[in-house]
Amino acid sequence: MNIHFIAIGGAAMHNLALALHDLGHHVTGSDDAIHDPSRSRLEKAGLLPPNMGWDPERIHRNLDTVILGMHARPDNPELSQAKALGLPVVSYPEYLFEAAQLKRRVVVAGSHGKTSITAMLLHVMHKLGRTPDFMVGAQLTGFDRMVQITQAEDMLLEGDEYLSSPIDLTPKFHWYRPHLTIITGVAWDHINVFPNPENYRAQFTEYLRRVEPNGCVVWCEEDPELQKAIEEVKPDRPDVEWVPYQTPQYSIADGTLQVHTDEGLTPLQLVGPHNALNLAGAMALALRWGVEKADFLTAVQDFTGAAGRLERKLDLSWAQGQSTVFRDFAHAPSKVLATTRSVGAQFPNRKLIAVLELHTFSSLNPDFLPTYAGALDAADEAWVCYSPDVLAHKQLPPLSADIVKQAFDNDQVSVATSAAEVASALSAAQGANTVFLLMSSGQFMGLDAVELLSSGAPNSSSH
Repeated sequence: MNIHFIAIGGAAMHNLALALHDLGHHVTGSDDAIHDPSRSRLEKAGLLPPNMGWDPERIHRNLDTVILGMHARPDNPELSQAKALGLPVVSYPEYLFEAAQLKRRVVVAGSHGKTSITAMLLHVMHKLGRTPDFMVGAQLTGFDRMVQITQAEDMLLEGDEYLSSPIDLTPKFHWYRPHLTIITGVAWDHINVFPNPENYRAQFTEYLRRVEPNGCVVWCEEDPELQKAIEEVKPDRPDVEWVPYQTPQYSIADGTLQVHTDEGLTPLQLVGPHNALNLAGAMALALRWGVEKADFLTAVQDFTGAAGRLERKLDLSWAQGQSTVFRDFAHAPSKVLATTRSVGAQFPNRKLIAVLELHTFSSLNPDFLPTYAGALDAADEAWVCYSPDVLAHKQLPPLSADIVKQAFDNDQVSVATSAAEVASALSAAQGANTVFLLMSSGQFMGLDAVELLSSGAPNSSSH
């Protein structure tokens, strides 16, 4: 097939392009900007567009399918040309559903923990010799890419609730119609699309209604919003198996998270109680997927997590003690709260310095900001940063630093609006017996915070 990607540079889009290229399809693409790692990976495969920007002449009648990314705008000239020629235009979740129609679809959904649980399940299944097809939202150790499409009988999908494309306003996970799914929780996000918590929760209610007949739903019973969605749908779906899970008993010994099970202690190479909860959910789903509990617990012990998800980047040595640097994708209030608490609990005898970048539409919206109240309270020192340039790029109004500080409801939270301010704060905070938690779905306004911290310490080792 001849397949063209509009906005090929996205994380999921470029991985799907690479997967289809490996299957022997003729793949082309376009974008107005492509950054690493997407750029170098596309270039290596010979798929990097020769010129950046949109060109309607790339769209022709010989194309079988056009896959449209969320980054493109509705008035994109290539999209207009595809419509004029009557070509099939699909979003990547729609394409994945088409590719998996005859497979057993296993979907990980929820406001937080999706990538971690998807990665954990994929790691376990791969170790047990049962690698399914998959789409996951981060790079994983041992895998070349984040999308794989083969002749496997199952497909494991990370089920994002955001919109599918500029012309397909279907939440992505509505496309997948799972046979087996886990939902981690429902915590309002994406205010630019879902204007209130009730509207946001309704997307999960609809998702539950789309579970295939005689399917299975594993869900976190500790989440009150998810409980509401379950209670609304469950009476209408007696054919579905409803499997609740909760945080298991755990302990922390010498900085190592250990989960208590009937089989004894299972040490993990992960940080925090929220990862104990993730493990409980993943294990409950894996059992319904035909994995024995003992096999799951053995396979999961060397799982180190997905790239950017509470990733241990540096260990720094000072004369008076150690310092550690974590980088996390956390940006939603519930995830920021859980991550900060988890790192604080794992290192109770160290000073925790948390830096959060507000980068998403929701996090930069004054109406949404109050949902961050208390999210950074577990940190000993906390900085919230955002870029006025990002506000302008997203066509959002200016945001007052005072409004941001007030939203977090913590007098110890400081606010920065430039990379230089963040760099100065990090440099001043360096020293022994500290933990740095860097949280952002962006790039900290171009600041390489990990490199900055590495260069300021006497000795460091990266992970």
